[in-house]
Amino acid sequence: MYRLTVSLGATIALGLVASGCTGFAYISKTYVSVTPQVVTIGCKDPYEVYDQRRVRKMLIVSNILRETTGCGIDDAFAGGDPDLTRVKRFRDAARTYLDETVREDCRITGETVFTDLQTEFTYACAGPIEPRGTKVPRLPGRSNRVGL
Repeated sequence: MYRLTVSLGATIALGLVASGCTGFAYISKTYVSVTPQVVTIGCKDPYEVYDQRRVRKMLIVSNILRETTGCGIDDAFAGGDPDLTRVKRFRDAARTYLDETVREDCRITGETVFTDLQTEFTYACAGPIEPRGTKVPRLPGRSNRVGL
């Protein structure tokens, strides 16, 4: 019985590690060549957006400091569920990003949460996918200035 429990625990642990590696491998493969853009929501919380326009997917990325000290922390002290507000903030960031890049007609069709700091959204738009080299609206990227 002990051997079965240890074996089952090892299998579950290996599965969890493998799924984490799979998510990391997928994110690396899909978004490694994409320059991040920054979208700001609510009380000026910035989120990095890695947009794969040709496949209509975007990765929204937060950071641990923002998640523990940013706007969502107010909900935790008010009795709200920080995990639920995190989902809402990521969805708001995705919608705001589409609106600010002149794609108001696009709608979010899917969502995959990789970690508390990374969520991928798929979206569909009425218009066709732009050919390579088309000039598209872009938001600013990360600032290189210290303290921002």
